[in-house]
Amino acid sequence: MSAAVTVAAPMFSARRRAGAVGLATVGGFAVAVQSRINGELGARLGDGLAAAVVSFGLGLLVLSVLVPATRGGRRGLRALRDALTSGTLRPWQCLGGACGAFLVFTQGATVGALGVAVFTVAVVAGQSGSSLAVDHAGIGVGGRQPVTAARLGGAVLTVAAVLLAVGDRLGQPATVGLAVLPLLAGVGVAWQQAVNGRVRMVSGSTLTATLVNFTVGTVVLLVAFGVSLALRGGPPGSLPSEPWLYLGGLIGVAFIAVAAAVVHFTGVLLLGLATIAGQVVGAVLLDVLLPTAASRPDGTTLLGALLTLVAVAIAALGGRVAGRGDR
Repeated sequence: MSAAVTVAAPMFSARRRAGAVGLATVGGFAVAVQSRINGELGARLGDGLAAAVVSFGLGLLVLSVLVPATRGGRRGLRALRDALTSGTLRPWQCLGGACGAFLVFTQGATVGALGVAVFTVAVVAGQSGSSLAVDHAGIGVGGRQPVTAARLGGAVLTVAAVLLAVGDRLGQPATVGLAVLPLLAGVGVAWQQAVNGRVRMVSGSTLTATLVNFTVGTVVLLVAFGVSLALRGGPPGSLPSEPWLYLGGLIGVAFIAVAAAVVHFTGVLLLGLATIAGQVVGAVLLDVLLPTAASRPDGTTLLGALLTLVAVAIAALGGRVAGRGDR
């Protein structure tokens, strides 16, 4: 019987990892939708920062009601307080929301001009390399993870795939200049996922970790928005009436919750690559089914999207082999 248990344990672990990767991929698809929504809201308001404040603020409002109303949320808040008091969790490990705030700001500020696909390639380029560094440094809950050939190959192939998908746009100087913002946001995303996962582990509550993320992000955005108003001396445009333009915050809540919950099983790199796969597929579908002036999908774009899925499979296989060797 003990032999049967020994054989079954890796299989259960593999199924759990596969489920976590699937959830992360769906989360990435949702991020592509969020990018389109926040980009449109930013265009309507004429202010990407105002759109980010609305998105994060609505997410925080929902969490402020939901977390205290649930037993797990209240227990998580107490555990978080105790961890900060004892030093088990450092204050800087609660600041992942600042990177999320910057990402949402770049959605509102650049997606209208870049399109979802080009925005995604810039985020991917920053996120892939940063995820390797974060895993190697052991910042996430999974501890140090070596830069294996499969993991490095998956990251490199991901960047190559998305470059192929939207390469015809990258020769435009205006596009390259705007793409710097989501590139920097992508660098921060890996660190955000790592520290949010640590908050989730210490608090024992995904909702609590998500609340911390949105609280920090909203504070950062409100300060930046206040400075922006003081410098320009005038408010943004009036709020649009379409309800769907205000769904970005709710999507963000769902994504941060999923990422914080599954990063323990995937590591930061694999979580990032699975998210990227969902983002690229979602971006391509949005640009095909709901095109904008910035959308130019073609056969090469579809091929690039397919290659991102191959990249995730390569990185996942590499992580699985390494995990078995460790046992």
